[in-house]
Amino acid sequence: MRRVTPDAPMSGRRAQAARNDARILAAAREVFLEDPTAPVAAVAHRAGVGLSALYRRYASKEQLLQTLCADGLHRFIEVAEAALDERVDPRECLAQFITGIVDADVHSLTVRLAGTFETTPELFALATRANDLNAQVLERARAAGAVRPDLELNDVPMIFEQLAAIRLGDPERRRELRRRYLALHLQAIGAPAEELPGTPPTDLEYRRRWER
Repeated sequence: MRRVTPDAPMSGRRAQAARNDARILAAAREVFLEDPTAPVAAVAHRAGVGLSALYRRYASKEQLLQTLCADGLHRFIEVAEAALDERVDPRECLAQFITGIVDADVHSLTVRLAGTFETTPELFALATRANDLNAQVLERARAAGAVRPDLELNDVPMIFEQLAAIRLGDPERRRELRRRYLALHLQAIGAPAEELPGTPPTDLEYRRRWER
């Protein structure tokens, strides 16, 4: 499953193919966030490419959804690795990480598309890497005393999904609202307070949503 890197130096047909691929993925994200049951033809129309051009890149809707998911996981990993950079203050790494993921809007895909396509070994490996990095960021912040002691690993993706569910107004208004409620979450994460009720999602609960 390839990752699109349209900024890499290319020319001729390869450059055009990369541009088409980037348009297709951007259109697919928009279309499937609006309606996960939408046909591939709706993606081609939104991207401004022919259906045959889309099928040359992606043999099926399933493959297109898998590629979208992989792209989201790559973005997640990049944000997490940046938060773990030694130049980032350990007391700020979790806030930087969560803010970066929310701004990248990675988990809108999770909210809308979980369980709608088959996972692959590559997706499983990327998800495992993403989860490991999530744990490293949390442990780094915990060691610095920057988070409440009862915040658990599986609480973090639930915060992402709660914020991704905010889809009011235009993109700028949506970003503003997400940042507002992100600030509330970050204050709660960093403040020792009354113990949280209940328990976080288990790994099994989290994985089951991706089962078709």
